[in-house]
Amino acid sequence: MAFEIVDSHCHLDFPDFTDLPEVIARAHAAGVSRMVTICTKLHNLPQVRAIVAAYPSVFYAAGIHPMSAAEHPPVSVADLVALAADPKFVGIGETGLDYHYTAESAEIQKKSLRIHIEAAQETGLPLIIHARAADDDMARILAEGMARKSYSCVMHCFSSGEALGRAALEMGFYLSMSGVATFPKSQELRDIFSRAPLDRILLETDSPYLAPPPHRGRRNEPAYTAFTAKIGAGIFGVTEAEFAAATTANFDRLFTRAARKVAA
Repeated sequence: MAFEIVDSHCHLDFPDFTDLPEVIARAHAAGVSRMVTICTKLHNLPQVRAIVAAYPSVFYAAGIHPMSAAEHPPVSVADLVALAADPKFVGIGETGLDYHYTAESAEIQKKSLRIHIEAAQETGLPLIIHARAADDDMARILAEGMARKSYSCVMHCFSSGEALGRAALEMGFYLSMSGVATFPKSQELRDIFSRAPLDRILLETDSPYLAPPPHRGRRNEPAYTAFTAKIGAGIFGVTEAEFAAATTANFDRLFTRAARKVAA
């Protein structure tokens, strides 16, 4: 690609990436200049930090994934705030609610989500939200947090209903477009994105999951952000270069610690 794009959400510490140097090289060759790898269990932080130290283009965020909230040792606001001492730590999460697979731990998930919101408010770093089959509770808890103190947020791998998307946008949040938006049966999701402002859209892979065509069904990787960018450009009726420039600017605005530094 002749233009820069960013993968705002991937999982490079997962065991799927046994060939990480090649994965990073392919990402760069595809125009992916920066990646945010997400640590979903804090005991994996040493591995994540080693990856970040090895690759200048990789940043990280950390939190407790909602599907792990019941089994993971409780995390405190202070625990999360302490992570922000590292300048390559750029966001809080992913956190959120998942009632599709783990509805039985809903109350624990809600408590964990509120802790992460408070950490985002205290650090000023963006909150990274996972939402599945929990739209009403998600909108309510995010709004309750915003009523107490403002914070920034991205709805990672957004594939929820339009009401939650609209609520998030009204709070000033961002919607992140993953490979899900490229799937043939995702027209309703593409329509939701098309009604959102372009200056609130991010790109991501959520790799190793959700590979877009022509790689669907195989391992996803950051280089494949380019395929989602092509579909995103069509959704918004702009060129791929314009879509890449817009989503990269949005990333820089939200993830300020990972923003491309432009000389004065």
